[in-house]
Amino acid sequence: MHLEKRLVSAVIVLLGMSASGASAAPRQFTPAELQADLRFAIDTIEHQHPRLEHSVTRAQLDRAAEKMRKQLVRPMDQTEAWVTLAQLNPVLADGHLFIGLPDWRAQSAEAIRMGTGFFPFEVSLDKQGYPVIVAALGGSPVSLAGRRITRIDGRDARDVARALLARMHGDTPAFRAALLAQRWWLLFAKLYGTPATYDLVVAGSKPHYLVPAGHSLPAILQHEASFERLYACRIDADGSARLTVASFSWEDKARYFGFTRDCFARMKTASAKRLVIDVSANGGGDDDMWKDGILRYIAIRPYKQGSTYVKRERSGARTTGAIESATEPVPDEPFCFTGAVTVVIGPLTYSSAVLFGNVVRDYGFGTLAGTGGAVRTRQSGGVQSVKLPNTGLILSYPRFVLDPPAGAKASKYLQPANSSALTSVAE
Repeated sequence: MHLEKRLVSAVIVLLGMSASGASAAPRQFTPAELQADLRFAIDTIEHQHPRLEHSVTRAQLDRAAEKMRKQLVRPMDQTEAWVTLAQLNPVLADGHLFIGLPDWRAQSAEAIRMGTGFFPFEVSLDKQGYPVIVAALGGSPVSLAGRRITRIDGRDARDVARALLARMHGDTPAFRAALLAQRWWLLFAKLYGTPATYDLVVAGSKPHYLVPAGHSLPAILQHEASFERLYACRIDADGSARLTVASFSWEDKARYFGFTRDCFARMKTASAKRLVIDVSANGGGDDDMWKDGILRYIAIRPYKQGSTYVKRERSGARTTGAIESATEPVPDEPFCFTGAVTVVIGPLTYSSAVLFGNVVRDYGFGTLAGTGGAVRTRQSGGVQSVKLPNTGLILSYPRFVLDPPAGAKASKYLQPANSSALTSVAE
């Protein structure tokens, strides 16, 4: 039986609340409306994407769209429409190109406030495709941490993971698995509902655990809202320092720039000799956050954030070109760091954080370490979002594709130094 036919009605609480607080019946969209939204999405992608072949061929897109059309033959609510249309996402194979849920962060927080529970654990995915318990939903320690979940409510947990991954966006399977782990609770609710209790089989434990739904705010939502969880600076007595930057997006930029300046000032005072910059969980944001917040203190020569690009102008015209102007090092910066720099990357390093990693690698400002092979060094960007006219689902797509400073000499995927030889454009 198709997973989309087994949706549990309890997920309607995520779609909106009435003024009295009772869950509202979700609107049903006709097959004609659903088909129209699919055509709108495909037409927008084909006419607005600057270089579609960056991540998907036209033939692959057409085949996936035809598969969707054959499924849009009955009335669906918004969640069911997303479950169907989101099957395009792994085919599109780009973290900036996908069909998404509208305002899912705020809706999820509201659902929890109104009493809805979600999958009770934060999870990771192991190499065999099983979810592994990391913590309770929200991040609290739990005795089952590290245990593999083998069955969920009678379903093989690997089959559940495959079904969720089949709706996930991102460059590669590794990227999509890491992103799914963060959002497992959300996608599970969309496909299987929000039961009050989960029947789990956990490897190495008693046959079944009946676990109540989690009512804490999921960890990803907590982290995104907390400056202290996103950013940290530590300086050790051995002369090493660690700067954690888990996002290049923070509304109060003055606070962020003050934080990084203070961190480099402390390094100067401590005569730190080694610096680790951790962007392994950094999904991107604004380029000035790494240019003015980090490279200001470690760049020793002029640099460009990329080389050649293709761009879709707002008029619809497509242009190509090369970045001509370079960012100059800040002269006489009092907190300039001249020691060894290592940038830690991971499967969730993305977007502007990839551009940062590219610059550090290609200009020799430091070396990359960590886990690579999950995201492309050639990055799309300038993300635009538009609502599908009937269902209100969100189509996100990029306006440009940018090559790394090293151009064609760079590796296809962002890699640590020990996995791919560094390619420098420095003179």
